[in-house]
Amino acid sequence: MPKAKLDQAFERVLTNGDKAFVPYIMAGDGGLEQLNKQIEFLASCGATAIEVGIPFSDPVADGPTIQAAGIRAMKNGVTLAGVLSTLQQTKNSRDIPIVVMTYINPIYAMGIDIFVEQCSHAGIDGLIIPDLPLEEEGLLTNQLSNHAIALIRLAALTSTPERISEITKRTEGFLYAVTVTGTTGARATFKTDLDQHLKALKEQCAVPVLAGFGVSTAEHVKQLTTHCDGVVVGSRIVDLLHQEEYEQIRALVAAAKLS
Repeated sequence: MPKAKLDQAFERVLTNGDKAFVPYIMAGDGGLEQLNKQIEFLASCGATAIEVGIPFSDPVADGPTIQAAGIRAMKNGVTLAGVLSTLQQTKNSRDIPIVVMTYINPIYAMGIDIFVEQCSHAGIDGLIIPDLPLEEEGLLTNQLSNHAIALIRLAALTSTPERISEITKRTEGFLYAVTVTGTTGARATFKTDLDQHLKALKEQCAVPVLAGFGVSTAEHVKQLTTHCDGVVVGSRIVDLLHQEEYEQIRALVAAAKLS
C-alpha cells in the first residue's frame, strides 16, 4: 500500500535534512474565497502541510489571536460544511497535505459519518480534535481509518507518563507536542525542561513529533527543532496573514530549513 500523503511529506522533508513546518490558518478569516489562495501561498513558502482551523464559538484550546480570527470568519458566515466544500474545489490540484482542526461539537452537529465522508471528498489528510479524549475517540476512529484520514493526537506537558505512552502509541501522521500549559498564542520563552520533554516524546514515538503552541519567531523554530521533527505555528501566521505581511511568513517558514 502506498504511503499516505502526510507521511510522504514528512519523510521528504526530514530525509532532506530539514525540519517540518506546519502553519495554521483560520478558514474564512478574510473571506472563505481567500482560503485556497492562502493554502497555495503557504505551499509556495515551503510549508510541509497546512492545518486549517474551523471557526467555532467555544474554542477552548485557542488564545485571543485565533479566537478573534474565528469571530471574523463566523461574521463572514463561514461554516464547517462551507470550508470542506471550498477545500474540495482544489482536491485534485493540491499537492500539500491538509489537516483540519475542529472541535467535537461541529462534527456532532453535522453527523460523524457525513463529516468523515465530506473530509474524504475534500481530500483531508489528517484531523486534530483538541477536546476529544482518548476514551471517546472510538466514536470516529473506524470511519477515519476507512477513509485513510490520520487522527493526530496532542500530548500536553501535564500528561502523566502512562497517558503519554498511550498517546504516542495511538497517534497517526504526527504527534502534536503542546509546548505550554494554556491556550495558543505567542510566547516570549518556554519552560527550561521543555527540551527534555520533547526528547522523551521523540524516543517513544514512531511518527514525527512537532512542537506547537507559542511558537512565534525564527529563533523559536530553530530552538525547538533541535529536539523534535518540526513545529506548528498558529497565532503568528494568523496575525501575519491578517496584516498581509507575506515576506515575514516566508522568513518564518524558511527557519525550518536546516540543510
